[in-house]
Amino acid sequence: MDGKRRPGPGPGVPPKRARGGLWDEDEPFQPSQFEEELALMEEMEAEHRLQEQEEELLQPPLEGAPDGQFSPTAIDARWLRPTPPPLDPQKEPLIFQQLEIDHYVGPAQPLPGAPTPSRDSVPILRAFGVTDEGVSVCCHIHGFAPYFYTPAPSGFGSEHLGDLQRELNAAISRDQRGGKELTGPAVLSVELCSRESMFGYHGHGPSPFLRITLALPRLVAPARRLLEQGIRVAGLGTPSFAPYEANVDFEIRFMVDTDIVGCNWLELPAEKYILRPQGKATLCQLEADVLWSDVVSHPPEGQWQRIAPLRVLSFDIECAGRKGIFPEPERDPVIQICSLGLRWGEPEPFLRLALTLRPCAPILGAKVQSYEREEELLQAWSTFIRTMDPDVITGYNIQNFDLPYLISRAQTLKVHTFPFLGRVSGLRSNIRDSSFQSKQTGRRDSKVVSMVGRVQMDMLQVLLREYKLRSYTLNAVSFHFLGEQKEDVQHSIITDLQNGNDQTRRRLAVYCLKDAFLPLRLLERLMVLVNAMEMARVTGVPLGYLLSRGQQVKVVSQLLRQAMREGLLMPVVKTEGGEDYTGATVIEPLKGYYDVPIATLDFSSLYPSIMMAHNLCYTTLLRPGAAQKLGLTKDQFIKTPTGDEFVKTSVRKGLLPQILENLLSARKRAKAELAKETDPLRRQVLDGRQLALKVSANSVYGFTGAQVGKLPCLEISQSVTGFGRQMIEKTKQLVESKYTVENGYSANAKVVYGDTDSVMCRFGVSSVAEAMALGREAADWVSGHFPPPIRLEFEKVYFPYLLISKKRYAGLLFSSRPDAHDRMDCKGLEAVRRDNCPLVANLVTASLRRLLIDRDPAGAVAHAQDVISDLLCNRIDISQLVITKELTRAAADYAGKQAHVELAERMRKRDPGSAPSLGDRVPYVIIGAAKGVAAYMKSEDPLFVLEHSLPIDTQYYLEQQLAKPLLRIFEPILGEGRAEAVLLRGDHTRCKTVLTGKVGGLLAFAKRHSCCIGCRTVLNHQGKCWAPDPRPQASGPRPQDPGPRTPPSTSSSIAEIPGTRPTSWQCHPDGPWLLGGGSHYRHPLEGPGPLAPGVPRGLFPTHLLPCSLVSRGLSEAGMGSGWGRGRDRAA
Repeated sequence: MDGKRRPGPGPGVPPKRARGGLWDEDEPFQPSQFEEELALMEEMEAEHRLQEQEEELLQPPLEGAPDGQFSPTAIDARWLRPTPPPLDPQKEPLIFQQLEIDHYVGPAQPLPGAPTPSRDSVPILRAFGVTDEGVSVCCHIHGFAPYFYTPAPSGFGSEHLGDLQRELNAAISRDQRGGKELTGPAVLSVELCSRESMFGYHGHGPSPFLRITLALPRLVAPARRLLEQGIRVAGLGTPSFAPYEANVDFEIRFMVDTDIVGCNWLELPAEKYILRPQGKATLCQLEADVLWSDVVSHPPEGQWQRIAPLRVLSFDIECAGRKGIFPEPERDPVIQICSLGLRWGEPEPFLRLALTLRPCAPILGAKVQSYEREEELLQAWSTFIRTMDPDVITGYNIQNFDLPYLISRAQTLKVHTFPFLGRVSGLRSNIRDSSFQSKQTGRRDSKVVSMVGRVQMDMLQVLLREYKLRSYTLNAVSFHFLGEQKEDVQHSIITDLQNGNDQTRRRLAVYCLKDAFLPLRLLERLMVLVNAMEMARVTGVPLGYLLSRGQQVKVVSQLLRQAMREGLLMPVVKTEGGEDYTGATVIEPLKGYYDVPIATLDFSSLYPSIMMAHNLCYTTLLRPGAAQKLGLTKDQFIKTPTGDEFVKTSVRKGLLPQILENLLSARKRAKAELAKETDPLRRQVLDGRQLALKVSANSVYGFTGAQVGKLPCLEISQSVTGFGRQMIEKTKQLVESKYTVENGYSANAKVVYGDTDSVMCRFGVSSVAEAMALGREAADWVSGHFPPPIRLEFEKVYFPYLLISKKRYAGLLFSSRPDAHDRMDCKGLEAVRRDNCPLVANLVTASLRRLLIDRDPAGAVAHAQDVISDLLCNRIDISQLVITKELTRAAADYAGKQAHVELAERMRKRDPGSAPSLGDRVPYVIIGAAKGVAAYMKSEDPLFVLEHSLPIDTQYYLEQQLAKPLLRIFEPILGEGRAEAVLLRGDHTRCKTVLTGKVGGLLAFAKRHSCCIGCRTVLNHQGKCWAPDPRPQASGPRPQDPGPRTPPSTSSSIAEIPGTRPTSWQCHPDGPWLLGGGSHYRHPLEGPGPLAPGVPRGLFPTHLLPCSLVSRGLSEAGMGSGWGRGRDRAA
């Protein structure tokens, strides 16, 4: 939109703007940047319509329209899908890109060439998609039945097939009694075939297997269980049958057998399908029936890599909650729903709609539709969804809030026609609880709203899975990725804006529109949809699986496809976990600050290349003693560093190496095409594809090492890491033995650190260019000592380099050119970690910049001292002190008390609706409390702290947050003892100001004075201590205020602290320690005298007084008891 003129106020622009309260009558209207963007979108669309002469397509308002249309509203024809072109099934194929594949059980459909079904209800697969013209399609695929395999028992022949089928049918019928009744045979067929297990090399080739085909997918589990328990077979007794591929999803089974991958293009050939002109089961424009064997799947290559013009809808809702209580669908109304629609491939949303409760002023660039009743608002949005018919629905936290809230609210208001949000006619969208757990993310509880035929992409869930951020609020992630923020509306005034007038509701609508616009921008900027599509194409799973399922299903899909081509079967393995293996090697670091170039050499795709080079796979694994039994010679198998044995490629090439070779070669092709491609959309697709191929190759090793998984194999995973450790150690030995003075080099090379797949080498040269040249030479030379495709590559040079410990280092990175660094690179340090407060990351980053870029250690130390001083004097913004940690499990499941867990429990007691749930990151700060109180008891919600003016425990932040990170950085430069003395002790740590809460209770009767730090005497009107003795005794009278007097010569120094009155420290024997003016307690009867034996006379900081003394003083004054907090308090 750059270069476009910015429109001034015109029709529909209000003359005033609602501000922080409700209304600012004196300030002229200034549209926000987002409102200007909306106006520009409208202007661009108007120009586009004029060019294509589409004005006649705009329809007038429809009064009293039937369901499926607005009533009353104006419908823009561009909101509707294009009219399907004439299609003759006898002469023309139907080609579309499928987005989602599922199945249902329905009546059998007679099709040409299809066998007569043996039962009334059959499983039917359903593929939803879009044509090149943007027409929505639903294809009903018939004739495919679920099946699995089991090895035939010894002596089993074709004469036993009928008997086994009858016995298994009878067993399933008995097992299913009391459940859903079977209307026909459960087992459709039992066939003999030749297959081979993929687990282990046996040397005997294929063996007899039974393929058992069932009537319904839900019957696979009971059939498998009954076969494992044993089924009687005439003449063979009651053998037990081991299942193979019985844990494969029905949709995956179909896609593997038909070579369909996620989001690819399908073709229904002419004369092979039937269009449903009437009696359609879905809202799709075209609905077809076809036999499963007639579906043609196009590989996602060449012209079939394109993406159809999908419709993406982003939406957001606003609710009028009660003050201080999170909205509840049973009580709090939905007041606005804003939606933006995008046709994939177009630059701007073509649809911007705001539905509001009660009248709202017009918004330039958006259509506003208002309703008087909430029921009408909800029904209008539900109808709009069916009218606009989106393929992908996105938003921010729509999965756990917006969609469940809308459905629950409609249920409360008895809007029974609301929850039909999917594409299947008459099928309600329902809410169910879901839980996802992994080692990386922990446990996350969420909700799932069914919307069959539409793909949901909640941007919050995407970001939680793909990115590690400090905060996942929409405002924070939008600023991080887009440099944009939400509109300036506080949640606390939403209800007031709604109860105002049409102009205040307009402000709220703009805010809601922006909240719907930002997820759409994130979806595009992060290429979420393109990357997900390419991942679905590479791994062969439906698009919806990528967000709802874990990593293993993607590898299973690839494994099944390769196994089917070679006649191999995947066993069902029962896993319990618990067995572990040694991980990667980390060479002990030579810690220190290196002011010379350090070259980094990196193994390319280390674990995949090890598996390919050594043929590590399920199919090549030899059980202990198998090599001798099979008569294999030493050149036919290898023994890994962990003692496991695998046959070489000369005997059998493994499935996993073949899969990895295909993935990596496909990535090379995609990168080559990307380098030549100029079309922006094609470049996005190719970039997403090469990334998906890289991630898929790296996930294969993880699949074998997942002890609780589909097919774990400890022998493979431990062998891979064993080879990796061996290679890192050999690389170190090779480099240090070749690059020596004796061999003609300028210095002896030294590997200062190595980790998993890389080594850091000091070649003893002074320039980056020399280090780069030696690094490339060393990488080529070392690569020759390993079997292909293992390759060591030169990656980068660090200069200077700060090596702190294992997994922790920083340096200036040179990779592209030797005369300018690319960036400052940090690994494992608090600059890139998110488990500390932002103050730590900012200070560490600033210190590293001064050390590495500016080469100014003194400046780095001075800056660190200034920040510490600001912290102790409460000059640091609270936003820099917020710590966030993820709530990964319930409070009872943690071994010890955790600050964020305890806070979450307290927040749940205050307001269950807004409390953090499992999977959320909990923000908190540490507040001041009595000495000895545990840190987990001092954690508090930052907003609660601001609202109640609670003091921050600055000493905690210094000792527990800043100290260790700073010492790690500065000790290699300053030395261990000196670093602590310079940074954590000294003049900059002696100024401490503690802020306390609001004045109340006891402090309502206290006067504020400044006092001397040495003797606690009230300063005179000149701000000076009049005490003759710097160390007065704790007893004896003292005059109230003697007035001006001549102080000692040292008393001329008066220290000032912002926000406080001058305070003297000249009586303090330890030197300059500043004391901020605080709230002090004066005994109401005794004046400045002592309150009790042993308690100093004069004025006392309230937080230092024992409660018993305070209570006694108040009681003697006739004021009762109480305990208050002052606004400021000295420490």
